[in-house]
Amino acid sequence: MARNEEKAQLLLNKWVTMKQQFNAGVQDRRPYLASECSNLTDAERWRRDIVREITKKVSEIQNAGLGEHRIRDINDHINKLLREKSHWQRRIRDLGGPDYNALEPKSYDADGRALPGGGGYKYFGAARELPGVRELFQQEAPEKPRRSRGNMYKGITPDYYGFRDEDDGVLLPKEAEAEKRAIDEAEAEHRAKRQRQLEAGEAVADDDDGDFAEYEDVPTQEETTAAILEAKKAQLVAMIGD
Repeated sequence: MARNEEKAQLLLNKWVTMKQQFNAGVQDRRPYLASECSNLTDAERWRRDIVREITKKVSEIQNAGLGEHRIRDINDHINKLLREKSHWQRRIRDLGGPDYNALEPKSYDADGRALPGGGGYKYFGAARELPGVRELFQQEAPEKPRRSRGNMYKGITPDYYGFRDEDDGVLLPKEAEAEKRAIDEAEAEHRAKRQRQLEAGEAVADDDDGDFAEYEDVPTQEETTAAILEAKKAQLVAMIGD
């Protein structure tokens, strides 16, 4: 009987407390939807409550001895709280409060890592070492495919070889200027070399006052044939005369 009286007294105390809080306008249970809250102060309070709960769960999931199922449940709950926190932060912004989604640093949940293409689902603490998850985090980035010779040639057009270059009155004068400058530099180098040889007493071939030596013209085939015939004719005349 004593046990039943204690239960009844406990329920009565809970009912009295809830009635007092209701009369005082205090709501202790967080609304299921953030849109149901129309008071900025309450919205800020529920956000702080969620942040404290996230911090508690993140600390709890660091223990790898909890077991795989428990770790997965805690990790799911943390991701659920993160989504809920984002909803409350948007609601606070709509009610005229600060935009926490923009103010918070991107590394606010730095302890959690999201897999590429995972839809933003994050893994915290020991959840990153679960079977199947660890391999995904350790997976190397795919190797960049090598370009074949055929693919490289696809990007080569006649313009690459200069076949379609057209003289616009700018290129040719610049080429002529560069050619003249190169010739002048070569002649100056030749004269300096010749002067050093003269000072050193070395034999120097005559090259027309320091200019480049001019070579005699090479005879043509007809001139060579005619010279050979003249030489043979002179040889025959000399033999007959003897």
